[in-house]
Amino acid sequence: MIRPLLIAVALSALAGCASTPATPRSSAAVAPYRDSVDLNGRIAINYSRDGKKESLNGTFSWHQSQANTDVNLISPTGQTVAVINVTPRSATLTESGKPPRTAPDLDTLTAQTLGWTLPVSGLRDWLQGYATDSDGKRFVASPANDNVITRDGWKLEYMSWQDESAKVPQPKRIDVTRIALGQAVEDMQIRIVIYPAGQ
Repeated sequence: MIRPLLIAVALSALAGCASTPATPRSSAAVAPYRDSVDLNGRIAINYSRDGKKESLNGTFSWHQSQANTDVNLISPTGQTVAVINVTPRSATLTESGKPPRTAPDLDTLTAQTLGWTLPVSGLRDWLQGYATDSDGKRFVASPANDNVITRDGWKLEYMSWQDESAKVPQPKRIDVTRIALGQAVEDMQIRIVIYPAGQ
């Protein structure tokens, strides 16, 4: 008799959990945009080219000032794979064991070296929770307003936050999907995880 009673109690508890309304997500916006920011995290890039699936993954360090952006891409084994430096006048990519390559801008440089465009100029905004949407309006992310399609054809989804209930939430994981390809790849997804400050 006790066992069926316990089962009934457990089922009613589960039913109660299932009917509990979800807590509304915070509508607090991210911090005001900063020209200078230093971030570290993980990145995974998956794409298909000529019917073949390719992937790149590792960690990164991101150093941004008002004019320049410096990105270090590090392999899972801890080796620096590439260093990207972007200034208002040029973009330079230095790969391990190879001479630096330079072009007038990063789009041209990555298209020449990788066959597709790495959206570093967009990431200056995206990593802080900002973007320009498909209508040309400024998008400001919050836990309750967590996805957008950008003017240049990327879908951004802010999947998680350092602390979703914080007064000023900070992005933790961003999933990026190329919507308008127009290049040699058939599809592309980028997953970015930003480490907490100081890590």
